Amino acid sequence: MAVTGVSIFPASLSPVIRRDFTPLVGKFSKSKHSISFRRLAVSTEQTPTPTPTTTATPTPTQTTTTRRLSEKSEELGEAEVAASVDEVEQNGRVWREYFERSKELISRSDGGPPRWFTPLECGPPLKNSPLLLFLPGILSVGLGLIKNHCRIGKIFETWCLHIPVMDRTPFTDLVKQVEKTIRLENNRSPNRPIYLVGESFGGCLALAVAASNPDIDLVLILANPTTSISRSQLQPLMTLLEFIPNQLPFSPPNMLSLMTGQPLRMAIESVVKGLPLQETVGQLSQDLDAISSYLSVLADILPRETLHWKLQMLKSGSAVSNSRLHAVKAQTLILSSGRDQLLPSQEEGERLCHVLPKCEIRKFNNSGHFLLLEDGIDFVTIIKGASFYRRGKYLDYVSDYMLPTPTEFKKAAEDNKWISAFTSPVMLSTLEDGKIVRGLAGIPSEGPVLLVGYHMLLGFELVPLIANIFRERNILVRGIAHPMLFMKKGNIQEMFLDVSQYDMYRIMGAVPVSASNLFKLLSSKSHVLLYPGGVREATHRKGEEYKLMWPEQSEFVRMAARFGAKIIPFGAVGEDDISELVFDYDDQMKIPFLKDQIEKLTNAAVNLRTDATGEVANQDLHFPGILPKFPGRFYYYFGKPIETEGLKQELKDRDKAHELYLQVKSEVGRCLAYLKEKRENDPYRNLLSRLIYQATHSFTSEIPTFKL
Repeated sequence: MAVTGVSIFPASLSPVIRRDFTPLVGKFSKSKHSISFRRLAVSTEQTPTPTPTTTATPTPTQTTTTRRLSEKSEELGEAEVAASVDEVEQNGRVWREYFERSKELISRSDGGPPRWFTPLECGPPLKNSPLLLFLPGILSVGLGLIKNHCRIGKIFETWCLHIPVMDRTPFTDLVKQVEKTIRLENNRSPNRPIYLVGESFGGCLALAVAASNPDIDLVLILANPTTSISRSQLQPLMTLLEFIPNQLPFSPPNMLSLMTGQPLRMAIESVVKGLPLQETVGQLSQDLDAISSYLSVLADILPRETLHWKLQMLKSGSAVSNSRLHAVKAQTLILSSGRDQLLPSQEEGERLCHVLPKCEIRKFNNSGHFLLLEDGIDFVTIIKGASFYRRGKYLDYVSDYMLPTPTEFKKAAEDNKWISAFTSPVMLSTLEDGKIVRGLAGIPSEGPVLLVGYHMLLGFELVPLIANIFRERNILVRGIAHPMLFMKKGNIQEMFLDVSQYDMYRIMGAVPVSASNLFKLLSSKSHVLLYPGGVREATHRKGEEYKLMWPEQSEFVRMAARFGAKIIPFGAVGEDDISELVFDYDDQMKIPFLKDQIEKLTNAAVNLRTDATGEVANQDLHFPGILPKFPGRFYYYFGKPIETEGLKQELKDRDKAHELYLQVKSEVGRCLAYLKEKRENDPYRNLLSRLIYQATHSFTSEIPTFKL
């Protein structure tokens, strides 16, 4: 990540000139360690905004959710489609850049008060992007997001707080300075949220600011906040320091070890992952050489007097923020590490999640204290998965949605690759002339398109369906999903559910089921996936395989006709070839404890179809008990598209709309019947026969199926 410049602004306001900073702008040239500072005049008529020196112009996005891979590359930048590098090399490069940039920043700084700066690689953001204020940890350099600057800069107006080495601003004064900034920015753009991203000590700062400004729309993202400093291993050392002020609780080498991790451990983990030994040893040697150069930079960032001051700041910041937690009303996301050697971060994350009213938590069991600098941690992916990115007062699942990057899609595919590996999905589609072909050529490229089909037990068919359409046609299908996927921690904290397990569904475009969301998706010419049978089909009882349980009244036909959407009925079979349902809803309702849990979970979720009748009206949430079978195969058949263009007026007649609704349902049933019959003639329906075929041909070759 090349450094070409930053803009630096004091965080404090001039006591004489209203709404004015006296900014210092530092330009980093392309040659290392060549920096010059000059004072610039700032108009008193507007809030001074740190702006990177670049002439690029943001591009409007998301006129449609149907995208090609090339379009994603253009929108999200070439950095998003670059091949991922070796993890060890990447981690070392991030730390080298962090310390080189830190050295460059502090060596030319003129001291002075805390200030905001915007790295040049951050931006320019998309139109109407929210403001992100990064509040640093104990090092206070302000480069804690350096690994994510490029991605963050595309979707946020980004300001980072830099606290000079010799600055001694008390915690309460820092809070006031950040408060002044957010109030000015809120007055300038009252309809956009302001994100406070606090790392370590910055988490305490963010909480204190939020507690004093409950009327401002703030979103807090806190990475291992130091609110638990009184319960950490640093507490006895800090107490000792009060009596022996000249003795530091730990040395720069120890601090560096806590930051970067042990190189030898990283190397061992790399070998376990299957990386070449020679390459790993070479990288280890480079990391050890780099550490010696890091020590001098760390000593410059945290000289003895500064470290003593920072430790006192940790103590006061923790005390102030903890005393004000009851006043924090902001939406909050806690990022907690499992291997934090400084703080009990996961326990503290759980505590904060119970205390704060609008709080969620994401755990990173293998990460250390400096979470945001670690390899494999992508800040933007995290907030996308948690549904924490919005441009207005409320989250819009359509207009605020960001398309998955190739890296995100690759991870989603890898996490679920076992499904495709064991089931070898067969995809069939129907061309406009009615011809059935293998592959997905029959799915229209242009939206709006509404795919309507049968929901397998526990939604087993979802991953291969979404992945194959995305891979073969470069079309992202937006799924209409049950509200359970979007439930907040507070609603289900007694249900023993980990809401983070649904993050990948949200990243891949799932939206909560509602008429307004379907309207927005179709109006944006998206490809939309809809299961009229919903959770009732996905949690069916014994003997109900492939039984359609749709509402009696039509739900989607007139909406599709309003936008001229093509309706594609489809069937998917194979659930009975990979599992056997042994403990269904009826069985569980006979056990008092499980019955009570089902009722609690159902009541915690949003109630759907309260006015429906028949089987589909039973929306009780539960998890069927299944036993795996020796894997068979999944089969998908997409029928001929049903046109609704020009039928808007005609389908206002309820009878005609219901007639088309029954036609779609009948086509889905026909697709299921076709697949159930044809799979009997597939010589490769069994996993063993497929393995033999691949062994004699190629493990990457397409496995044949029945004749069409």
